[in-house]
Amino acid sequence: MRIDIITIFPEMFEGPFTESIIKRAVQKGIVDIQTHNLRDYTLDKNKKVDDYAFSGGAGMVMMIEPVDLCIRDLKSERDYDEIIYMSPDGELLTQPLCNSLSMTQNLIILCGHYKGIDERIREHLVTREISIGDYVLSGGELGAAVLADSIIRLIPGVLNDETSALSDSFQSGLVSPPVYTRPREYNNWKVPDILLSGDERKINDWKLEQAILRTKQRRPNMIE
Repeated sequence: MRIDIITIFPEMFEGPFTESIIKRAVQKGIVDIQTHNLRDYTLDKNKKVDDYAFSGGAGMVMMIEPVDLCIRDLKSERDYDEIIYMSPDGELLTQPLCNSLSMTQNLIILCGHYKGIDERIREHLVTREISIGDYVLSGGELGAAVLADSIIRLIPGVLNDETSALSDSFQSGLVSPPVYTRPREYNNWKVPDILLSGDERKINDWKLEQAILRTKQRRPNMIE
């Protein structure tokens, strides 16, 4: 998979993409992540990529021309399955959406900033808009990092144990059940006996029961 990220702050991705699971995925050649500085595509001599909104109002707006030029340049080299704009009013990022995007080959992620982007970008250049939650960030970079991580970890070969992703919260429509590790007793807090029984059927039944109970308690909207 290849992910191209358009941003005015490419340095923000150096931490998230140079550690842990994503770092290993890049080193294995499973995923290729490229960041592109939008200022490299502006025709303005001062590298300006934003301007005042027509009709006034507070905040600056990202201009269409540098975004269009960048996307055109990328599309001249390969076809893209989706051109995604990270937006607080986009469709909510969910596990099924992550599953779907993990099966694509090439993605562009556009990170907005300031008051937003010229609406014509959304109308004519972007194919999908995604939000990581009902709140506003200073820019789309953190959201893009979250989106990339949530997709990449699902690609076969990325995780050492590929079955691990299948038991994550939301994969089955439920949140995950409680998990425990050694020591079996700490400060008189004990691991449930059923998990030490060795009876796989009973353990699986317990995990399902706990997942349903926890979902009802913490995310009742999923049960409904």
